[in-house]
Amino acid sequence: QVQLVESGGGLVQPGGSLRLSCAASGFTFSRYRMTWYRQAPGKERELVASIPSGGGITNYADSVKGRFTISRDNVKNTVYLQMNSLKPEDTAIYYCSAPTLGSWGQGTQVTVSS
Repeated sequence: QVQLVESGGGLVQPGGSLRLSCAASGFTFSRYRMTWYRQAPGKERELVASIPSGGGITNYADSVKGRFTISRDNVKNTVYLQMNSLKPEDTAIYYCSAPTLGSWGQGTQVTVSS
């Protein structure tokens, strides 16, 4: 069974940093593009970042470009989201996904507040 388990969320002050992790199992991780989405209350789900199966060229929402970095480790079957210079508007539940599998993790809460 496909399993995606996010971790690393929490409460951080504006300007701070967090590193999210998503541990994958139940599928051939190295063959799938991985993504991070987020959803804030009252807003629709937003694609934050995407990384191809083998790494390389990554994609980011305009709102996070220059601040967030997606990466992956195909040996550890883990995808990461390094979040720097965090802003209150980054507050959301963050989910990782293998889009072509239609699989999602349970999410991890990120709250940016002073």
